[in-house]
Amino acid sequence: MKTAIALFALAVAFHAHATAPHRMLPPALAKAVAAFDRAQMQGDGAALARLLADDYVLFNSRARVEDKAAFIRDYTAPGFSMEPFTIEDEVVRHWPGGAVLGGVVTLEGTREGKPYKVRLRFADIWAERGGRWQVIFTEATRVPTP
Repeated sequence: MKTAIALFALAVAFHAHATAPHRMLPPALAKAVAAFDRAQMQGDGAALARLLADDYVLFNSRARVEDKAAFIRDYTAPGFSMEPFTIEDEVVRHWPGGAVLGGVVTLEGTREGKPYKVRLRFADIWAERGGRWQVIFTEATRVPTP
């Protein structure tokens, strides 16, 4: 399993997108973002498979490139958990068929039963494809813990 830093994500993933800027998102995108947040927190591989594009790419905070399969494997691995988080310095940009959502997040949880804590600046790129929103690209960079 990749390190907790490689997990990112998120998204990353990580998102707790209930803040004011997200209320301005198109409803279908807002719903997908919330589902992505839940999928990461709950290690829901089926939901992640739906919400990540088949050609998804992650540039993780260890300067490694990962694909959809690696991302899902990391978030669904035995012994992995992620605590709730808050996004700071949030960035929200959207246009017809696309969006960038990002910010700074401190992720905490366990990986292989051991605690981790990492602070990341991230950006998730979303695209509407075939009538559904998916994450197509994520970039994560380590930032110092305040």
